[in-house]
Amino acid sequence: MSLTKTVKLIRRQTLTKKMPAYVITYFGVRGRCETMRMLLADQGQEWKENVIPFDIWMKGDLKATCVFGQLPKFEDGDFTLYQSNAILRYLARAHGKRRLRSLYGKDDKQAALTDMMNDSCEDLRLKYARMIYQDYENGKAKYIEDLPGDLSKFEKILSDNKGGFLVGDQISYADYHLLDLLLIHQVLSPGCVDSFPALKSYAERLSARPKIKDFLESEAHKSRPINGNGKQ
Repeated sequence: MSLTKTVKLIRRQTLTKKMPAYVITYFGVRGRCETMRMLLADQGQEWKENVIPFDIWMKGDLKATCVFGQLPKFEDGDFTLYQSNAILRYLARAHGKRRLRSLYGKDDKQAALTDMMNDSCEDLRLKYARMIYQDYENGKAKYIEDLPGDLSKFEKILSDNKGGFLVGDQISYADYHLLDLLLIHQVLSPGCVDSFPALKSYAERLSARPKIKDFLESEAHKSRPINGNGKQ
């Protein structure tokens, strides 16, 4: 066997080895973890869920052990990480290397653009969370009225970028974030993407990726409430 074929075989065997399971410690909701769950599912990576009931969390013992007093908590062997977007970036780097296909852009400029897109997703998530947890009854109608203004920005980005994703021509960690946001907003306001053809096509196409499709159809996903207060 030639050296080239040997290297390819070793690489293929390395990639197909069962990767060790991660551990996600979080509440029994989608919340800030469904994006990373979608990423892991799409990348064929197993993980374990350590579900924390709200009454246990409110006792404060676990909270006191968390660096910033918050969940999610992510564990990769003896490595522990907090802050959901830091976890996403870690996973993007790790799985880009393992799959030889970057989830963080093809160069430094694309990586910076990917971070920018994810930060924009985070802006929308924070607006959504404030409405859900602080002003649902009085603020929902106004939020839905203003939503097209937020969605139009992503519509333009996808329309301008002919690669089919937020950055370049391959999926990045920011795409999983945007997909999660689009899915939960379609629950909040059914049909909200209908007037945005690029966004609608994008959400349908990503949701149809085989492993994401399986994840979205799984009982684990469907049984998890979107938010911790039951509002959606």
